Amino acid sequence: MIREAIGVGDTEVAAQEDACRQLGVETYEAEFEIIQRAEKKVLGLFGGCPAKVRAFIRETPADVAQNFLKDVLEAMGLEGITLSATESEEGGVVINLEGEDVGSVIGRRGETLDALQYLTGLVANHVENSYYKVTINTGDYREKREKTLESLGRKLAFKAVKTGYKTSLEPMNPYERRIIHTAVQKVNGATSWSEGENMNRHVVIGPDPKAPRANRGGRGRGKGGYDRRPRRSYDSAQSNEDTPKRAPINEGEGAALYGRIDK
Repeated sequence: MIREAIGVGDTEVAAQEDACRQLGVETYEAEFEIIQRAEKKVLGLFGGCPAKVRAFIRETPADVAQNFLKDVLEAMGLEGITLSATESEEGGVVINLEGEDVGSVIGRRGETLDALQYLTGLVANHVENSYYKVTINTGDYREKREKTLESLGRKLAFKAVKTGYKTSLEPMNPYERRIIHTAVQKVNGATSWSEGENMNRHVVIGPDPKAPRANRGGRGRGKGGYDRRPRRSYDSAQSNEDTPKRAPINEGEGAALYGRIDK
């Protein structure tokens, strides 16, 4: 992506400075093309013309993402936050935020951080009209959030196997729902799927209807109404590494957070 501006001045240097002011950059950051050289007036009265210079800078999707994010944070009144960018292995960029006000950027359960990441990704994807993954993080918040969701998914999966009841979670973005699904897949006898539309899309965790169930009542009960036969324990370590992978029911997300944007 190329940003450009036409500068005008009494000299070529003055024209370059004028163009750079319009772009909001220093003269050493831009490239220049002389459109018109300055000409002095004849006898100080006739003719003459100012210098015109075209200044332009080449911006990558990462540059655009950082500049956009800086502008948004300043508009939010969070000027004490510093940004550092690192190219990711997937060909995108990871922007890390540091400062005293990062708590305001994270928001409730990361909702503000996710929204900023989504908007920044939209802007970056318009640079070259191709998919460019933008990840915004602060400290190790993303990593901690992922571990929390994994733990929650496993806990509710074991609960579903033990009680036979399903549990609906709060609405989540596709990336977080996928973390829950992956955790549930590691627990035999449990399954997960997504329900709801748009912002109300959420995960439901319940017993797998295809898995064998323990006898929970009716025939075979002894004195006092309790089943004295050995019962299968669903609280044992059902999530061993050799657990077969099972695709979540009624679920199709496989993308990262706010995955690829085609429009």
